[in-house]
Amino acid sequence: MTIDRRVVVLVVPAAGTWAPPGREPDAWRLALAEDTYEVLAALDLVEVAVAVAGGDDDAVAEVAALTWPGTPVYAVDAERPVLDAVAKAGAAAAVVAVSHDVPDLPGLLIGKLFRALSSADIAVTPAEDGTLAAVGVRLPVAPWVAAAAPSFDTPLATLEDLKPRRHAVALGPGWHRLRSNADLARLDPGLEGWDATRALLRGR
Repeated sequence: MTIDRRVVVLVVPAAGTWAPPGREPDAWRLALAEDTYEVLAALDLVEVAVAVAGGDDDAVAEVAALTWPGTPVYAVDAERPVLDAVAKAGAAAAVVAVSHDVPDLPGLLIGKLFRALSSADIAVTPAEDGTLAAVGVRLPVAPWVAAAAPSFDTPLATLEDLKPRRHAVALGPGWHRLRSNADLARLDPGLEGWDATRALLRGR
């Protein structure tokens, strides 16, 4: 199967969650989202959209201000953010949904998910804390994936238990999300990118 149209959707929560001490949660959320979007926008051969989980018009506009002109930005159901983001991405052979809190994610990892979706129903990038940094879905969505309604907090073991055949779930290389003080140590100051996150950590 050839993936003839590929879409990456960045999924951003509508409100701030964890933030480092002394940093305002909404500012931190938007800094992470901006940097993660820049990673995705630099990818070749994909279209990029942004979904705001549980957001109203103001929340969507706030996130849209971080994107390049022409980038689709829309609200999705906070209870089913991944599958709703996939559904609203439009006609495609495969869609990869990415959590907002991976500002230093290597773009190559997204490419690996798309390649895996040539045969798997779902492909994931596991995070070190047991959650998922990215979830790729082949379209049309397999019935078991629709029933599972995976989110970034779905344990990989749950998907493995539910899969109807051996290769229905593909596992990409792992990465880390920024969800605690300990995660900050994984950021490499020597790497280019994650400028908004870096500036906020430096107090600018």
